[in-house]
Amino acid sequence: MVGLLDADGYNTFGRADYQKLHDQHWKIEQYHRMLKQACNVERFQVRGKVPILNHIFAALCSFVQLQEMQFTHAIVNAYQWKTELFTNVVAAFVTGFIPGKDHLNPQFRAAVNA
Repeated sequence: MVGLLDADGYNTFGRADYQKLHDQHWKIEQYHRMLKQACNVERFQVRGKVPILNHIFAALCSFVQLQEMQFTHAIVNAYQWKTELFTNVVAAFVTGFIPGKDHLNPQFRAAVNA
């Protein structure tokens, strides 16, 4: 059985090698995090094989697009961009919905002891 590391390899594996391996691992973790949180690769409501593969492909395309936007400085952070994406839409909905709906606000009345 071959060991994971021979004695010579273990003795020559230094701090720089560890840092390089750690940095590669961290980039993989960041990729998976962005793919899940910003590109919504896990959120789909289809059941067929082809639609699922289409969704995964679209998520990967969106990841590439977000990376390109960060590289060209069109956006600073993909997570901030996603958060701000719907801010104006939600604000427009609330300001358009609220007028004339004062009856939906809670009406507080003084408590009466009986």
